[in-house]
Amino acid sequence: MSGGPPPARRAHPDADLLDTVAAGALDWIGAMRGSFRLPADVTTDADPNLTLKPLGELAELAQVTQALHPVAALREAAADLLAFAWKETRGGELFVELVRGEPVATYPVELYGVFARAGLRHPGVEELVGATTSLRRWRVAREDHTRTLNVLNAERRIGLPPHADFDTVLAHTGLGLRPEPWALDRKAAYGITHDVFHATDWGRTPGGLPAPLAGYLRLWLPAWTETWAEERLWDLVGEFLAVSACLPGAPYDLAAWRVLAAAQAPDGAVPETGGVPPPGASPGEAFTACYHSTLVAAFAATLARAAGHPDPPESEATP
Repeated sequence: MSGGPPPARRAHPDADLLDTVAAGALDWIGAMRGSFRLPADVTTDADPNLTLKPLGELAELAQVTQALHPVAALREAAADLLAFAWKETRGGELFVELVRGEPVATYPVELYGVFARAGLRHPGVEELVGATTSLRRWRVAREDHTRTLNVLNAERRIGLPPHADFDTVLAHTGLGLRPEPWALDRKAAYGITHDVFHATDWGRTPGGLPAPLAGYLRLWLPAWTETWAEERLWDLVGEFLAVSACLPGAPYDLAAWRVLAAAQAPDGAVPETGGVPPPGASPGEAFTACYHSTLVAAFAATLARAAGHPDPPESEATP
């Protein structure tokens, strides 16, 4: 796991805004890290969607920032958050317990793959998932193709044989089928953003999408982003902006970025939707209302910065 600076790129003309969003978001996440701590019953009665999922999201998006952001202080803050998340797994021992308890469940493998991508590994987990993912039961087709992409990405990260062909699965996702753009509801929109994240290894391999899918996104992302910004669904706006940075040329939506930045609270929190919780809200309420969208804001700002100089606005483009 390298902590060195990413390759030098041309300066981004909106660097100050992007860095302010990312720095504020990382500050808030750092201050709220206690809310990511795993409870004692995490392997038994706790809901993984409320415990393991947030920790995995923290680890995934922190390591992207650590690897790609051009500002050293932000890379260091992200590295500290990633180290915290790994410590919460007890150096990977948690995944030994999870896999033993649910040997055919995919989520322990998906979560372990996040840390394996960062070079954080546990020999016992490697041995167990090598056995469980070789079972015939593991190869049973899953209805959720987007989730299957995540499983395939985890297998690749860990070094396991893929249980299905990635491109074939991608072709059957919401993005792969290129649905009518006017029919996109919130659930389908999140499916499309995650299809992109899995196909580009969360922005580490931008431009990795098949050309027809990249073209479809390039055409419709501006309208979708504007629509969801009007609805003040900041979490999805952030994900769309991250997707834009994964496309060839990294098209940059200046207006959308300034609207998202305006939605960020002075303490760095970005609400999932609407405004930040009112004064007097409990830390738990504030965390639930803001943690994912704040992580996404740092992630999207990092990808936009890492993309370097964006496409010029249409009015400034060379005829």
